[in-house]
Amino acid sequence: MKTPQLIELTSSQITSFRETIWAHFRENGRVFPWRATSDPYAIMVSEFMLQQTQTARVVEKYEAWLSRFPTVQSVAGAELSEVLSLWNGLGYNRRAKFLHEACRTICAEHGGSVPSDAESLDALPGIGAYTARAIATFAFNKAEAFIETNIRSVFIHFFFEASEVSDSDILPLVEATLDRSNPRLWYYALMDYGADLKKRGENPSRKSKAYTKQSTFTGSLRQARGAILRQLTKTEHGGAGLTLEEIATSERIDLGRLAVAAEKLAEEGMIRDAGGRCVLG
Repeated sequence: MKTPQLIELTSSQITSFRETIWAHFRENGRVFPWRATSDPYAIMVSEFMLQQTQTARVVEKYEAWLSRFPTVQSVAGAELSEVLSLWNGLGYNRRAKFLHEACRTICAEHGGSVPSDAESLDALPGIGAYTARAIATFAFNKAEAFIETNIRSVFIHFFFEASEVSDSDILPLVEATLDRSNPRLWYYALMDYGADLKKRGENPSRKSKAYTKQSTFTGSLRQARGAILRQLTKTEHGGAGLTLEEIATSERIDLGRLAVAAEKLAEEGMIRDAGGRCVLG
């Protein structure tokens, strides 16, 4: 198996690469509502939603979210149950809890304004290195270097023949080719080129060390977690909560799997036990 070699690009290679990406973007650039705004809060919401979720599923939820929660303050002042209820359908519900906590932290520590530097963003709940740099770039047009799945695909497609490519192999190329005149649009262009590669039936990310095939949803703990939170956020249940047996009956999910999922949710502070009934944390 070939291993990746350290790649140093010439100025002409960088220019040619940029021209290819920009040309594709001019002809095939995608349109999303979060690309039509420079509101840092709205962009932060989109980045939380887009973690591990396809863009097509996010659009409707994103617009509904901003209609109900138009500001950082409106999220911070809401109950977790309402936040989770509106998030329902996107999956990975911890993201909603983290977004709720991040908005409260922004109000408490940043005067209600989303911070512009990656270091401060990285310190917020639920925001890691990638998301912090993505928000800094898309909201404030800062030239930060970061990698996500479509960007990874582009660089592997153009520059790597070997398998087992690590992000540490790719990141220097991201830095070297970064169009600092407009990093926000540049990253959109990279992402759209990567998305188009997959439409052609090509997925260069399979060569990446970071590549993992998502497990089947049906029968998974993710399904059980979602079922518990979906039932607990239904308004008819109010604050009384439900037993796991009641949730199992409603959702037609194995009780044992629900019990494991409930334990994990409790550890994360998403739910708690109230006299044998599950209630939102």
